[in-house]
Amino acid sequence: MRVLVIHQNFPGQFRHIAQAWASRKGWQVIGIGRETAPGLQGVRCLKYRPHRLPHKMQHPYLRSMESAVLHGQAVARLLQKLKSSGFVPDVILAHPGWGETMYAKSIFPKTRLIHFCEWYYQAKGADFGFDPEFPSHLDDELRIQTWNALHLLNLEKCDIAVTPTNWQHAQHPEAYREKIVVAHEGIGHVVPDAEASFALPNRVRVKAGDPVITYVARNLEPYRGFHCFMRALERIQARHPSCQALIVGGDDVSYGRAPESGQTWREQLAKEVRLDPDRTHFLGRLPYAQYLRVLQVSAAHVYLTYPFVLSWSLLEAMSAGCLIVASDTAPVREVVRDGHNGLLVDFFDDQSIAERVLNALESPSGMQDIKQRAREGVLRSYRRDLGLRTYDALVGTRTSQFNEGSVNVSLQQRAA
Repeated sequence: MRVLVIHQNFPGQFRHIAQAWASRKGWQVIGIGRETAPGLQGVRCLKYRPHRLPHKMQHPYLRSMESAVLHGQAVARLLQKLKSSGFVPDVILAHPGWGETMYAKSIFPKTRLIHFCEWYYQAKGADFGFDPEFPSHLDDELRIQTWNALHLLNLEKCDIAVTPTNWQHAQHPEAYREKIVVAHEGIGHVVPDAEASFALPNRVRVKAGDPVITYVARNLEPYRGFHCFMRALERIQARHPSCQALIVGGDDVSYGRAPESGQTWREQLAKEVRLDPDRTHFLGRLPYAQYLRVLQVSAAHVYLTYPFVLSWSLLEAMSAGCLIVASDTAPVREVVRDGHNGLLVDFFDDQSIAERVLNALESPSGMQDIKQRAREGVLRSYRRDLGLRTYDALVGTRTSQFNEGSVNVSLQQRAA
């Protein structure tokens, strides 16, 4: 079996899948990523670089599309070289969100193309216009309609597609939904540790059982409720004299916009709220092992998100035995049921967020059943081996066989 795995930041979310396939006898796996991609040990990775940036005078609605064409051209050149060398893949697994596979079928028309469909933008009912503090405008609506042209091309070109959650599946046009399998990639082996401890920057060491509040995001920004968390944390610290807050995430912008002030969201929110610097610890981005230690010492893990892509960190926190305090938004409700395997709160209600966290800190013994059910649900439905099994099937199975019920299982049922 010859497989190409394409991701701008290869391996991206395909890490364990590519590793498993590459370790099999008779399988040849090649990765393709941008020149900045980290690559994957044991897997040959070809790097591409668009030959130029989009033109500065390009219409703003078309800049992303021009960028996608440039990415597609760069990858097409790599594919032509592979074809000339005698390599013809049986399967291409790709995240097509930046345009990499726009021309893949022109090079390899008989190769099975599997697209990872992460998101299809909506002008209403999802992330755009959700937060009244950062309202969207007609210009935003027109821009994302134009940007969706790439995603429609991706859906049309692929043989089969996969998306992690029912919520993400429902965002795609109805005409293509039968082509998209709902299947999560699965998370690694994350376990609670009653003996876990974590050394803070001020040399204080916190341990499992201490009143530790955790918050994790790739970047600290409104899409992941950072502004609401900071306002809630001010309330929490005012009422709890010894809790420690461990905040993991960078200062870039993954989604949405940067503050108009020119500062980072962390800097801007730090001016708005009054927090105790001795109990508020911004840890930046951590190596994976340290990040897991943060989860293992957590007494209350706050996860807030717009109606958008569900984060791996929520599932990992549940698997680590955290008490989850999460936003009552559509993607979260697929995984968390209030009072059953977590606590749901209004995304915008920082007072309610604070109350739920304080309740968790004050009566940890009363939350054990909730934490246990959260962990059991993840172990039952989001293990890495289950994700690999589905991706194995995607390599050689038609969509209809999935949609008859073998894979598209309600995530609410899974978490029950």
